[in-house]
Amino acid sequence: MANEALRRHRNARRWTQTQVAEHVCAQVQAATGRDPELDGNWVSRLERGAITWPSGDYRAALCAVFQVTSEAELGLYPKGSAPLGGKPTVEAAEEDPRSLAADTELSARLARHAADTNVNALVLEQFDADVERLARDFVSRPLPLLVPEIRTARAEVFRLLEGRQHPSQTRHLYVVAGWLCGLAAHVSLDLGDRSAAATHARTVVQCAEIAEHSELRAWARSFQSLAAYWAGNYRRAADLAQAGQNEGPGSGAGTIKARLLSLEARARAAEGDEHSALRTLTLAQEARIAAGPDELSGVFSFPEAKQWAYTGTTLLAVGGDEQIQEAITASNRAVELYQAGPEGDRSSGDLQAAHLDLATAYLASGEVEGAGAKLSEVFAAEAYTASITIRLRNLAALLGSEPYRGAQSAVELRAHIHEVTGRHALASNLTESR
Repeated sequence: MANEALRRHRNARRWTQTQVAEHVCAQVQAATGRDPELDGNWVSRLERGAITWPSGDYRAALCAVFQVTSEAELGLYPKGSAPLGGKPTVEAAEEDPRSLAADTELSARLARHAADTNVNALVLEQFDADVERLARDFVSRPLPLLVPEIRTARAEVFRLLEGRQHPSQTRHLYVVAGWLCGLAAHVSLDLGDRSAAATHARTVVQCAEIAEHSELRAWARSFQSLAAYWAGNYRRAADLAQAGQNEGPGSGAGTIKARLLSLEARARAAEGDEHSALRTLTLAQEARIAAGPDELSGVFSFPEAKQWAYTGTTLLAVGGDEQIQEAITASNRAVELYQAGPEGDRSSGDLQAAHLDLATAYLASGEVEGAGAKLSEVFAAEAYTASITIRLRNLAALLGSEPYRGAQSAVELRAHIHEVTGRHALASNLTESR
C-alpha cells in the first residue's frame, strides 16, 4: 500500500525525493557520526510502500526532518502489521448496520494505539535524576569515570525514541537526549575535538527544537558560542551568544541569560569592541540579579564564581590601567567564591583560568614575580583541558615579548609553561571548559 502520509509531508514542504534523502543523511550523520548513502530512490521506495519500516536511525531522522513525534504520522509501520488509518477491514455502505461496528473498531484501534508506550513516569523520572547527577558530577569528578555512564544513558534514550510513546513523553525524552548530548559536547571540547563537539551541539539544537524547550535551545547556543571563542572566531562567538538571548526563556528563568551575556561580553572584548564589551558586561550583572533558580545544576548552571571569572577575562581583554585593576578584583573574587564553596561544586578548570587571568593582569602591571606566584597554582595540576592549554600558551607568548623577553624570571616561567603543556592533556582528571 502506498505511503500517502509521507508523500503529503514531503509535498507540504515542496521537497523532491532527493532533497528528503539529503536531509535524512545530514540528520543521521549529526546524530550518529555515520555518513549514510541514501538517494531519491530510497524515498521513492518508502512512498510506494516497498519499505514500511526502515532502520531505527533512519526512522528517527525522518521524524526529526519532518518534525513529527512518531513514525505513525509518517505512515511507517513494522512488516506484518497494518498502519493506523490504513485500509479498513470492513467496507460497508453508510446504511448498512455493520458500518457501526466498523466505526467502533476504528475508535478502539485509535485508543489502543494512543495507549501504547515503551516508557512510563518512573523511567522518565530516573532519566531526569541521572542527568542531574551527571551534570553535577561533571564539574569536579574525574571524567573518565563519567564518560561510560553518559554514553550508556544516551544509547538507552536513543533506543527508547525508536519506539512509541505519548507525544509528551517523546518530548521529555528529547529533552533528556539533548542534555546528555550537551555533556558529550563538553567532553569533546575539553579533549580539543572541536568537530565532534560541533556535531553533538547541533544534535542538542535539534532535540531542543523538537521538544520546544527554550532553555535547552539557549544553552546549546551558549555552548556553540564557547566553542567558537576557543576556536578564535570571536565575531561568531558573540553572534551565537546574542542569538541565544533571543531564543531563550524570559527573565527569572535561571542563569542562562547571565551566561549568554557574559559570553558575548568576553567575545566582544576579544574582538576589540571595547564599548560593546563593557556595556554587555553591565547587562550580564543585571541579569544575574534578576536570575531565578536553574533547571539543572553543575555544568548546565552558571554560578556567581564563574561569572566573576568571565568578568575578569573580559576586563583584561579591554585593557587599560583601570580595567586591569578591576580584572584583578574580579578574578580574586572568583577564586574566593570557588574556594569557599562546596568541594563538589568546585571546578578546577575555572580555578586555573582565574589564576591565569590574575597572572596576566600582574604581567600587564609589570609584576613578573606576582605572575609567577599565580602560575604556581596552575603548574600544580596534573593535566589541563584544551582551553587551559590555550591560555597557558598565550601567556608564554606574552612572556616572550617586550618588555619581558630578557628577564630571567620570564624565561624560567616560559620554560615551565612549555614543559607542562607538553604533557598529555586530560590524563585522569578532565574538567569543564570555560
